[in-house]
Amino acid sequence: MRKKFDYPLLFSVLAISIFGLIMIYSASYVWAEYKFQDPFKFVKNQGIFFLLGVFLIFLIQKIPTSFFEKYCKKFLILCIILLICVLIPGLGTVRNGSRSWFGIGSFGIQPSEFTKLAAILFTSHYLVKHEKKMKSFRHGILPILGLILFLFFLIMLQPDFGTGMILVMSMMGLLFVGGVPFQFFLKLGVLGVIGIVGLILAAPYRLTRILSFLNPWEDPLGSGFQIIQSLYAIGPGGLFGFGFLNSRQKHFYLPEPQTDFIFSIISEEFGFMGILIVASLFLLIIYRGFCIARNCSDLFSKYVAFGITFQIAFQSILNLMVVVGLIPVTGVTLPFLSYGGSSLLITLCEIGILLNISKKTSH
Repeated sequence: MRKKFDYPLLFSVLAISIFGLIMIYSASYVWAEYKFQDPFKFVKNQGIFFLLGVFLIFLIQKIPTSFFEKYCKKFLILCIILLICVLIPGLGTVRNGSRSWFGIGSFGIQPSEFTKLAAILFTSHYLVKHEKKMKSFRHGILPILGLILFLFFLIMLQPDFGTGMILVMSMMGLLFVGGVPFQFFLKLGVLGVIGIVGLILAAPYRLTRILSFLNPWEDPLGSGFQIIQSLYAIGPGGLFGFGFLNSRQKHFYLPEPQTDFIFSIISEEFGFMGILIVASLFLLIIYRGFCIARNCSDLFSKYVAFGITFQIAFQSILNLMVVVGLIPVTGVTLPFLSYGGSSLLITLCEIGILLNISKKTSH
């Protein structure tokens, strides 16, 4: 048995997170200087969450995984309460049209980010307790599916379609590993398409986003603006890019480039080599996550490791597909790199849990 945690995973996460801090400064200092008269505004905020996250990594990896299994239900109930409270005017803060944050001074806490981890822990516990029932739709699949859809519904009330999709996709991956028959996912896929069409009809702005994705140049100053500016950043980067701090698109062309579209700035400043390094770090993190899950003998820990790795993988792929124009804009951040304290903090906590689990795996 391993007595030490997975160092390649730890070093990869620290490397990409520190690079993320550097790129948040590069992407945001122009906007931060203009709006707050402080070019370090965003990187200082993110740095606080990074330091807290690193502390939590080393704290969490010392806590027995049985603790997370014991209290997963209470954690989920707390997250549900927070998801409801954030919708109440006066408690939740509206940003970019979504009531998704609790404002605490200059910081924002996003309960949906914590809900993603709570869902993984509870679903893993559920799969262990109902292992023999997961072939049955009524007695095994339906109760946990109902919970997942309920969480998705609460997140959509904000509305935050991107975070909701990450939660659902991660849970579907976890249910697949947990032994749910494949035909269930085919039927669910058909219902999902119908549901997405319904969401588009209910909110016409989503249809506008899809049309702008198919032809962003049809409305270059409106719905297609972000995708066009992102492509203008990625395209000219070449092999080595324009160099650190030399992005052109961050000069008020690409809106708030330190968040969802930070990968565009990385591509512009570091070119293909920067993309290759970032992609390699993500692949290593995801690979180590799946190795930990595969080699773990404890069933609850195995499911948790799979769930966390699925979530990081799905969220990364979704963000990258957006910035290169393969899918419509969803508002999903890039793990470890995008500005967003709640996202970084909860992702580092998840890495702490993975490192904890890695100490149980065989060589």
